[in-house]
Amino acid sequence: MTTLTSGNPLAGSPTPSPEGREHTAPAPPAARRPGGAWLGLVPFAAYLGAFLVLPTVLALMTGLFDGDGALTGDNIAALVDPVVLATFGNSTWVSLLTAAIGAATGALVCFAMLGLPETGFVRTTVDAASGVLAQFGGVMLAFVLVATIGTQGVVTRLLDDVFGLDIFAGGAWIYALPGLIPAYVVFQVPLMVITFMPALAALKPQWVEAHLTLGGTRASFWPTIGFPVLAPSFLASFLLLFANAFSSYATAAALASQGSQIVPLQIRTALTSETVLGRENLAGALALGMILVVGVVMAVYALIQGRAARWQS
Repeated sequence: MTTLTSGNPLAGSPTPSPEGREHTAPAPPAARRPGGAWLGLVPFAAYLGAFLVLPTVLALMTGLFDGDGALTGDNIAALVDPVVLATFGNSTWVSLLTAAIGAATGALVCFAMLGLPETGFVRTTVDAASGVLAQFGGVMLAFVLVATIGTQGVVTRLLDDVFGLDIFAGGAWIYALPGLIPAYVVFQVPLMVITFMPALAALKPQWVEAHLTLGGTRASFWPTIGFPVLAPSFLASFLLLFANAFSSYATAAALASQGSQIVPLQIRTALTSETVLGRENLAGALALGMILVVGVVMAVYALIQGRAARWQS
């Protein structure tokens, strides 16, 4: 007869097997020792430190000092100046408008591609073009807009000669704040395609079948299941587009060369203007204001994206 031995099985004490033979439970695995895999994060950590952490610290520190290096609160107080508030307001409404246009148009493009094969010519072409156009900006984008819808652009002259329509009858808006709207939409739409298409493609066909089995229709699937499930991903993509437009500088600097109607251009003016003597560190306060706005937006984006990832996995 087999004798039962008391003790903790995890410690290796013998316990009876169904056949009556004694066996020893495996010992707990040893604690993992830290290896060298973390060294792979060093380049990324250095990148974050050089281009995210360091600029944030510099913006905070320079905003608290004047041109002579003395501690002051004037720069931070300038954030509530009516001119600065108007600049933040311009950046906000332009970013919201272009994000809304880009999100709506991009979502329609994604929906149109949903029924196409992933490896087909149309879908792969749209994916490749979206990846390129999402990074298209600066002087190149400004040149394209001026050449097409500028005061003497191809499309401008065509509309005037054929239809007698002068799109600049009220002034050369292309070189002012309204001109940033079509410029930003050019890269907002492809960015929406890149970020929203994976969420739309993650919709499972079994959900449609279950909905039909329970008496629903294909038309009722979207308002009852599709849209509510996609809402977090859509909102997260919208916030990403807003942050992208709010922090854009190169396109605005190349297109709207006169005036400082948005925050990035106001920062440029604070750094380069010869008429703002003694307030050079105002640029740090403006940059700090931008960091706070974008930081809040991206924090909300991360929360929503985490919620959307629950059903996408």
